[in-house]
Amino acid sequence: MKYLPNILTGIRLLLIVAFVWLFQNDYVLEALVLFVIAFLTDLLDGYLARRNNWVSDVGKVLDPLADKLMLLSALTCFTLRHWIPVWLLIAVAGKEFLMILGGAVLYRRRVVVSADWYGKAAAGVFNAGVVATLLRHFVPGLRYVDLVLFGLGIVLMLIALVHYAKKQFFPKQKEDD
Repeated sequence: MKYLPNILTGIRLLLIVAFVWLFQNDYVLEALVLFVIAFLTDLLDGYLARRNNWVSDVGKVLDPLADKLMLLSALTCFTLRHWIPVWLLIAVAGKEFLMILGGAVLYRRRVVVSADWYGKAAAGVFNAGVVATLLRHFVPGLRYVDLVLFGLGIVLMLIALVHYAKKQFFPKQKEDD
């Protein structure tokens, strides 16, 4: 059972392919349902890992990777359909690229970085933005809600990026007594 969170993360990685296929074949409602299932699976695997002390270094790497790939896949789909501006995809992809580079440097130092509140808040707001983008095609009143959420997500994303960089590359020095 201790591998269940990693199995759920693996399933989430497969759901990315299914999401893209559904979206590209105009099954937008089905893509929305699949995205929500993937998000709930993410919450479940994190809950199980923490609650049962099943946290693993593999999970610390694969879980955020699955999150990043799902978000970037959704944003790429939306950009290709001109549902969101291309700068939004570039901003998120650029930040994720910097996080991957920083993570690789830290991994070489045998440091595995796990998500903190800032990163989780940004991810949650971006996920809400994806859901709002998909929903606005069924609920006309949501016309700009997704863009507002994505804007807030970018602000939180930048805060998280600065926080991670400061915490990992410029740790506070202990003062000598």
